[in-house]
Amino acid sequence: MTEPTTILYAELGSVATVTLNRPQALNSFTPAMHRDLWRVLDQAEANPAIRALVITGAGRGFCAGADLASFDFTPGPNLVERADPGLTIEQNFNVTARRLHNLRMPTIAAVNGVAAGAGASYAMACDVVFAAPEASFIQAFSKIGLIPDAGGSWLLTERLGLARATALAFTGDKLSAQQAKDWGMIWEVSAEPLAAATAFAQRMAAMPTQALVATRQLLRASGTNSYSQQLDLERDTQSAMGKTHDYFEGVNAFLEKRPAQFKGE
Repeated sequence: MTEPTTILYAELGSVATVTLNRPQALNSFTPAMHRDLWRVLDQAEANPAIRALVITGAGRGFCAGADLASFDFTPGPNLVERADPGLTIEQNFNVTARRLHNLRMPTIAAVNGVAAGAGASYAMACDVVFAAPEASFIQAFSKIGLIPDAGGSWLLTERLGLARATALAFTGDKLSAQQAKDWGMIWEVSAEPLAAATAFAQRMAAMPTQALVATRQLLRASGTNSYSQQLDLERDTQSAMGKTHDYFEGVNAFLEKRPAQFKGE
């Protein structure tokens, strides 16, 4: 028997599954948990056979954000400096946010329960989100005198628009899974979010990985590019995709009227 780890990792075929594993604390993050997550993300990215990744939570929650018990609020000298959240955001939460947002393969979140604070941000950092009917998304920051972090302020506005993002961030009110779908924050509500996310990941893993990731980058750029700039970026990206194995395989399969056998190359 080995000691429990804060992150569980499994590979099945071309899909990697990452499970946040501190169910007793609603999978809230400690600094050590971030490092454990980075290690398994490194493992997934280093294996060329892995072409899609699913992230979920153990127990009844997806992720409750930061474990506030890991902050140093002990009365005494330098309390303000010791309790400052900026350092752990820079060293831990922002690193994780960037890693999830920029993995080399499609990422799918299976939100099995509450996603609060940075937990909601990390779900939205994934490409596609499936959520259980009982799942919820909460911007809990205002209730403890803080602001949305881990990319939350950017992701909320991108997904929901300024009016809805502002109200949710101000109030910290719970957003149900169904409302999150209706408003465009997530893709789907499923009674079995992990099974649904895994099936979707398996579908993505059989597709041209480089083209999917390039599509992700194009869609993100469209929010700040002009129409003309986006046309140029599409041209350049299309040219780059035209040099891949999967482009030639896809066209040949179409012409030969057979299923394409993409390799993610």
